[in-house]
Amino acid sequence: MQVRRPSMTSPVLIIIPAYNEEATILQTVQTIETNTPYDYIVINDGSTDLTLNILKAHQKPHISLPVNLGIGGAMQTGYKYAHRQGYEYAMQLDADGQHDPADISLLLESIQDGDYDMVIGSRFLEKTAYKGSIIRRIGISYFYYLLKMIAKIDVYDPTSGYRIVNKRVITLFAQDYPVDYPEVEVLVTLSRKKYRIKEVKTEMNDRQGGASSITNVKGLYYMIKVTFFSLIRSFL
Repeated sequence: MQVRRPSMTSPVLIIIPAYNEEATILQTVQTIETNTPYDYIVINDGSTDLTLNILKAHQKPHISLPVNLGIGGAMQTGYKYAHRQGYEYAMQLDADGQHDPADISLLLESIQDGDYDMVIGSRFLEKTAYKGSIIRRIGISYFYYLLKMIAKIDVYDPTSGYRIVNKRVITLFAQDYPVDYPEVEVLVTLSRKKYRIKEVKTEMNDRQGGASSITNVKGLYYMIKVTFFSLIRSFL
């Protein structure tokens, strides 16, 4: 595992999981550098394209995993790092350009001012410019009702990867985090443990490059798998 560390001068660590994001990774981190004062680290999740070469060439903070662990493994790597380095907050931000760094301050202010444990950047809490495919919107609606049923919470954008957590949750996620497709499962866990969750409206772009790992066929597998493990977590 190769590590190039951030400065560790801020209370916030932005975690950027990246798998084969050569088309967008440099622009993503440069936008963060331009728009925020916070530390970030890219988790290169065993990419087989030029993602790692780009990070090395431009000396961007990163941890490089030797094999692809999936989004859950990559994010837990980031949470373990944030926990060991003592960050107060950890934020997940996608490497593909979908998340607008201009909303980072909104997420941070929301978790600081409201005494929340997790704040989620939502495409559907209020009307935004985001459209998305019909299949994706059906899946998001399905998980909304699943969470409402088994976790008794209303989260309108449960698959959003734009989220920030506090130190208590960093500690929890460093110890226990789903292997893949974690976004819905962790909401069940947090709800069961009485952590406080909030959504705020954020704008999201279409993917700026590369390809999503979830195809229509994988989407069905994703829904079945997440439903199964979410139900299990609801009884833990």
